[in-house]
Amino acid sequence: MSTDSYQVTIVKYGTRRATKSNVFLNHHIYGESDDEVGMDYFIWVASNSERTVVIDTGFSRAGGEARNRDFLIDPPVAFAALGVDPADAPTVVITHAHYDHAGNLDHFPHSKVIISSAEFDFWASDMGARAQFHYSVDDADLEQIARAGLDGRVQTFDGEHEIAPGIRVLEIGGHTPGQSVVLVDTDEGTVMLASDAIHYYEEYEADMPFAFVADLPAMYRGFDRIRALVESGEVTHLVSGHDPDTLGRFTAVTDGPLAGLAATIGHRA
Repeated sequence: MSTDSYQVTIVKYGTRRATKSNVFLNHHIYGESDDEVGMDYFIWVASNSERTVVIDTGFSRAGGEARNRDFLIDPPVAFAALGVDPADAPTVVITHAHYDHAGNLDHFPHSKVIISSAEFDFWASDMGARAQFHYSVDDADLEQIARAGLDGRVQTFDGEHEIAPGIRVLEIGGHTPGQSVVLVDTDEGTVMLASDAIHYYEEYEADMPFAFVADLPAMYRGFDRIRALVESGEVTHLVSGHDPDTLGRFTAVTDGPLAGLAATIGHRA
């Protein structure tokens, strides 16, 4: 097995109930019933014998409680269960700065933080404070990102960035100005951790944008770009950002503190 190959672990750390009109933009235009849906919250880790990369850090205890989210496991506890030690300063990718993806960054005080330039700059601007955008972030999380920047730990990128051989991050936009996805090579094929470029598989398959969107044409173009990567075979496994069906599509973790809360793709090199 190539050392450029990783194991990807998907951890469900929180959940809530919603309706389709809560999660799909202008849901009434599709002529469907307003069914109840679940929304799960995930963090992701890519690891091999040489390195560990954390993809998003979940919502903080304060962020989750303020929004009445159901905690299944605290993200720092989940990271510990996966053997992710903050003292090792694993690289952290923030796919976008919403509260459920960028909380707990203070758990990794020595890590390099990778985030797109568009995302980093937007939340440092006055526009990020406008109500329609600010609703989805926590000031404490934004302060942690800014502090990492002042510490020289933030690495921004435009378009595409190779984190290491076998793992790269692509800027997609749409949901937020710099929404990104992460591609990870495994011995079972390339995994796309779509984060909130695709909250739900139905969103992507039925071309139904999510309710919160910074740039609707960019969100549609993101669907098209991801679809092209899947259809070309460049992406073998598509991992959604919030769909309750996600864990069931991959190999379940059945032992230890993450039993029933996690799934894996590939094996550690």
